[in-house]
Amino acid sequence: METRAGRLSPPEWLLKGLRPQQAPVPWAAVCRAGVALSAPLAVGLAVGQPVYGALASMGALAGVIGDTADAYRMRIFNIAVPQLFGAVGVTLGTLVYGEGWLAVGVLTLVALVSGMISSIGAVASVSGLLLLLNAVVGAGLPMPQPWWKAPLLLGLGGLFVLVLTLLAWPLRGREPERAAVAATYRSVADVLAAAGTAEYEDKRQAVTESLNTSYDLILARRAGDHGRRSPLVRQLSQLNVLIPLVEAAAAAHLHGRASRRPEIAAAVRDLADDVAEQRRGAAPRLVLPEPEGPADRAVESALRHAAAVVHKADPDPYNVDDRLGRPAALRIRFRRTTRSVLFSEPSWRYGLRLALCIGLAQAFASLVTVERSYWVALTVTFVMKPDFGSVFSRAVLRALGTAAGLVVAAAVLSQVPRGWWDVPVMLVLAALIPALTAKGYAFQTAAITPVILLLSDVLNHEGFGLLLPRLVDSLIGCTIALVAGYLLWPESWHTRIGDRLAEAVDDAAGYVAFAFGAGKDQSERVRRRRRIYRDLSSVRSEFQRALTEPPPTGTRAAAWWPLVVAVERIVDATTAARVRVTYGAKPPAPEEIAEIEQQLRELAAGVRSSEVLVEVRAELTGDEEGVLAPLRQEVRAARAIASPARER
Repeated sequence: METRAGRLSPPEWLLKGLRPQQAPVPWAAVCRAGVALSAPLAVGLAVGQPVYGALASMGALAGVIGDTADAYRMRIFNIAVPQLFGAVGVTLGTLVYGEGWLAVGVLTLVALVSGMISSIGAVASVSGLLLLLNAVVGAGLPMPQPWWKAPLLLGLGGLFVLVLTLLAWPLRGREPERAAVAATYRSVADVLAAAGTAEYEDKRQAVTESLNTSYDLILARRAGDHGRRSPLVRQLSQLNVLIPLVEAAAAAHLHGRASRRPEIAAAVRDLADDVAEQRRGAAPRLVLPEPEGPADRAVESALRHAAAVVHKADPDPYNVDDRLGRPAALRIRFRRTTRSVLFSEPSWRYGLRLALCIGLAQAFASLVTVERSYWVALTVTFVMKPDFGSVFSRAVLRALGTAAGLVVAAAVLSQVPRGWWDVPVMLVLAALIPALTAKGYAFQTAAITPVILLLSDVLNHEGFGLLLPRLVDSLIGCTIALVAGYLLWPESWHTRIGDRLAEAVDDAAGYVAFAFGAGKDQSERVRRRRRIYRDLSSVRSEFQRALTEPPPTGTRAAAWWPLVVAVERIVDATTAARVRVTYGAKPPAPEEIAEIEQQLRELAAGVRSSEVLVEVRAELTGDEEGVLAPLRQEVRAARAIASPARER
């Protein structure tokens, strides 16, 4: 009986998607969303133009979904830039409304452009989404004439969200960046507290993500800030001084004694509070445990230096090194981005996949005699966003989330009369969007569905009768995405993950050679280590998507996952060895370094050429008491990882 029950239970990837994530409720975003979507609707009713209010609320909905950044300057880009693309999209859609094959051709071309620009970055991804989304809506719903009214109203709704978002800027202008740096200090305190325990790996991942977030926020602002007395200089110096402490934490994890004492983590948490509250002046006298070895000395030295920089009244602006490099000029980045998009195989691949799916969906909606709504293409647009998660799992979760949202919409459309009652209902439904978005994709879909249906009903007055067709449309859209966007484009394991993982292993080999090379630049070594961790972070994200897919992709991702962890441990062990040498340990022999580098190069070649992992017994020689002993152990472990027998 237990075996039969186990076979009938839902698969793990589905349960994982339906399991709500643990995340705090963003109350500010909840209040902002409720006001942003209900106020335009109220204004439209007050002036006798509910359609205008509904369109403005749709624009506000796009702004609410796109408002994902913390820093105010980034929020301007995250909201304003996608709104411009959305205006272009709804204009094109409005111009081809009811035009049959012309509408199919235009939306297919828009989908190609949308898919290709989505690979540029987060803002471009949301911009591409809104470009296609609004084009689909414009081609599927009757818009007020003349043609410019719809983009204007949608833009006004997005502008209203932007105004609400920036109300606190004069009071909290630099607080997001400062809070991000303080959060990074706390994550470093957590990793030091976890040194020598099983929790270290997870805490180090949190440090990598926190450093990425903080550097992205500060360097994005510094690209246009050339003042040498700017608060950004202080924040960047406070962030840079953490790098030696992060490296020392790797040594403390493997070899620390006094550095694992709770006083160390507590001192870093105190520094986090000092950063958050902008305390300056004389650095407090740190009472730290007496060092007992090179790893402990590295932690103590880095911690005392961090305390001095945090409390320094005026950090030397000429001694602030951008660890990741200041962003290039806008025109240079534009040329690089354009070249990357036009000559990138993944960019064209995704663009063509999206174009095929949208073409099929729009052909079905426009040309089949059985009436179908724009909801088919709308569903395809949301599902076919691989940077938001696995296409397969999103299609399933989209169908389930839409069904749940339709239950709410059914209650609203059947029991609430149209008119002023729509305003308080919209206030509540809109507030649920940011609250449920943090819980997962299925929950976000369930929150957005009744909002879109309520606004659509204001535009086309279909009432309760639109619910069942919308469910059918969603299922058709999910089917198109699964068949034309997933099953017909089977990506090889190497194209998707294998080659990127092999590059990370190659980079790790280069990092080993560089870390112990004579006369190597310290800043370049730091940049290489950070670059490897960023690359591994993106590989981890791709693995997370693959793990949510059915076999064989999901099972293969699970089999290869230990290698990702092993590569991260190799980089950690290399950093720890380099730190110990810097603080007095005996340097390794060049032959030991070359042998480890060769093993990693061979591992990278094996990852590139094989669909499975084959165990290799690496014979590494060297002093078992030397600084490279832990690194050799990690390399042996990585070479010994093999795929399960069933996969082979």
